[in-house]
Amino acid sequence: MASLLYVCVRPERGAAEAEHVSFLRGLAVDDLDQFDLLAAPLTDEVLDRHDGFVIGGSPFNVTDAVKSPLQQRVEADLERIAARALANDTAALFTCFGIGVVTRMLGGALTLSYPEATRATEIRTTDAGAADRVFGPSAPALNVFTAHKESATAVPPDAVLLATNDDCPVQAYRVGTRLYATQFHPEPSPQDFADRMTFYRGNGYFDPEAFDIVEAEILAAQGLGGEDLLRRFAETFA
Repeated sequence: MASLLYVCVRPERGAAEAEHVSFLRGLAVDDLDQFDLLAAPLTDEVLDRHDGFVIGGSPFNVTDAVKSPLQQRVEADLERIAARALANDTAALFTCFGIGVVTRMLGGALTLSYPEATRATEIRTTDAGAADRVFGPSAPALNVFTAHKESATAVPPDAVLLATNDDCPVQAYRVGTRLYATQFHPEPSPQDFADRMTFYRGNGYFDPEAFDIVEAEILAAQGLGGEDLLRRFAETFA
């Protein structure tokens, strides 16, 4: 079995550890190495040792007007992973903040015009998504969790749109055959996502005064399809 690496870009340790567990379950692999990109820079040795990468979410935004040296280095390291996937030297699945990094890297534009509520929502696969080996079996639609401030205005050059919905036109795309990027979070269960809310209560993703209402809606979500995508990503590339 080829090795996969979960790349952490969350400063909140509790949220990061829980996200690792969520990815491990969703990918349905026996073991999932993890690397905290906030604690240390990415090295060639780490890149060479793994056959595939899944990049978790982050409260960072590519559109942030002011970025710390740490955030700038994190974004540069994520671009190194994307470059390897574009060169067919590895496979990579970027989620959340990561789709912004890849979009900018490829010359695409980002916007704050399509913010998404913290909730479960339906996304629709495109014709290209229906033909894709990771997304195809989930066609014509699947339910996933969202909670974001920024998104791509359109797919970047050379990318193929895989999924969309009315709230956010670019929900997922593929570049080449081994680089995937999703706006949504494919990995959390309803309980996972509800637990994550506690770490980001004051980050502007939802009204803190409505925490109990949003949490109840999250916990009631059914028919989620994100884990199916992760399992097929692992089956395809690991």
